[in-house]
Amino acid sequence: MNNARGAAIAVFGGTFDPIHYGHLRAALEAKEALGVDDFRFMPAGVPPHRKDAVSAAEHRLAMLRRALPEGCGFRIDEREMCREGPSYMADTLTSLRDEVGSAPLLLLIGQDAANGLNQWHRWRDLFSLAHIVILSRAGDVQRHSRPLSSLIRSQIAAHPQSLLEVPGGRVLRIQVTSLAISSSRIRRLIGDGRSPRFLLPPAVLEYIEEHGLYGAPRQKPK
Repeated sequence: MNNARGAAIAVFGGTFDPIHYGHLRAALEAKEALGVDDFRFMPAGVPPHRKDAVSAAEHRLAMLRRALPEGCGFRIDEREMCREGPSYMADTLTSLRDEVGSAPLLLLIGQDAANGLNQWHRWRDLFSLAHIVILSRAGDVQRHSRPLSSLIRSQIAAHPQSLLEVPGGRVLRIQVTSLAISSSRIRRLIGDGRSPRFLLPPAVLEYIEEHGLYGAPRQKPK
């Protein structure tokens, strides 16, 4: 993907199985708070932290494309889906760093993911490869391990602008709107024969129904 060297890049990873309004609203609020033009959704190819089944990569990518049409202000980076083996974020950020040199990289993660960050592959390297932006919602609880908590405290940033001054290494917390939506709940609703309408974009729901995902009765394209 093209990126002017020096321009900050925000990376929002996940399985997006399926993508929903909780993802989209958090991404929009983070993008506005950070002042980053290059904001990339990074769908995982083989998620190393998911124990349950994940929909096929082509379906998750197709749903992302329907949720993020051209000109919406976001784009999709497919590198994890094109890489064999587990989708380790450290490898992804290393690949990005090789492309963009000293441009600031901002890795966005939710509080739940941040609580277990010390269990990620090469987790300490993440702090040298990028800034860590923790998206917090009302009611979230911080449960960092002692080594992780100490590292976060030593690198905490006071404001978003400071992340654009250096390539990486700082931690910022951003409060985003709390929407009680999860991909797992959407999958359960569909599996139980109930409608997930208004929890995710209509175009994504149409795709789910067209392909019979998550146990939905297959419907003909409209």
